[in-house]
Amino acid sequence: MRKPCTRRPRVEGAREDEILEATLQLLLEVGYDRLTMDAVARRSKASKATLYRRWESKPSLVVDAMVRAKQAPTVEQHDTGTLRGDLVSTFCGDHGLGSGSATGLLGSVVTALASDPEFAKLWREAIVAPKAAVSRGIYARAIERGEIRPDIDIDIIAPALAGILLHRSFVLGLVPDDAAVERVIDHVILPAVGHPATDEPVPRQAQQPAQNPTRDPAQKPTPAQSSTPQKARTS
Repeated sequence: MRKPCTRRPRVEGAREDEILEATLQLLLEVGYDRLTMDAVARRSKASKATLYRRWESKPSLVVDAMVRAKQAPTVEQHDTGTLRGDLVSTFCGDHGLGSGSATGLLGSVVTALASDPEFAKLWREAIVAPKAAVSRGIYARAIERGEIRPDIDIDIIAPALAGILLHRSFVLGLVPDDAAVERVIDHVILPAVGHPATDEPVPRQAQQPAQNPTRDPAQKPTPAQSSTPQKARTS
């Protein structure tokens, strides 16, 4: 006689947090490629069966740990009323692009983005997509406020800030900080969209090409406007 099926207990609460924290520790220590479910089980003092009850694979465990990590960049909507204010408020601070711990997490998985399609897909859906939506919203609001032209290519400009900072970090070895984030905003992003490096919004009329006013033909030109030279007075 078959035994009745019993529902396996969920991994949640403090136990789940312990497993995710163990995953992050190993991720920073050995990187994604060398991280194993066995190692996570040993570090968290859990069985592999316990892990697989909650996460179906290593990619799903790692992505979940990164999404919920204290070190992970937390990109939230910051509507300050200006483009520069939104960029600084969103991408600076403890969870911004200038956070060294956030860069360390990305560095631990960067090779997996090319070698592990399942991880890359989950990572882009759970981590990249929400951040990209917030970034696009920043420029969309700037267009609505009249700060930048409506023909700005948001698909190109929105990821440019992160792209420059990641290049500086992984290619040049220059760990970004908030000062570097603001330098890129002021010297690259704002000039690229035709916006001054200031929190003051640009009036809509300032975005339109200057129009030469039409002079009334009946109006006599002023001496400065007249191109006819004055005859010298004779005594």
